[in-house]
Amino acid sequence: MWKEINDELIENFEFKNFVEAWGFMNKVALLAEKANHHPTWSNVYNKVEIRLNTHDAGNTVTQKDRDLAKSIDGLS
Repeated sequence: MWKEINDELIENFEFKNFVEAWGFMNKVALLAEKANHHPTWSNVYNKVEIRLNTHDAGNTVTQKDRDLAKSIDGLS
């Protein structure tokens, strides 16, 4: 469940292993590139944290973030 904290949408994902986490990140990268809206994210072994906000809107959460979050949820 995405949480809105300090002008960011934040979600953490956990996978069986690093390869699954990396595969998920590849899928997210394709969605982000298509939307021309790129996340701030980190990966440690089987965990991926994604943070979304819109930089050109003053680093706030916009509909672009909500739309990308929904697309990302569709991958899970």
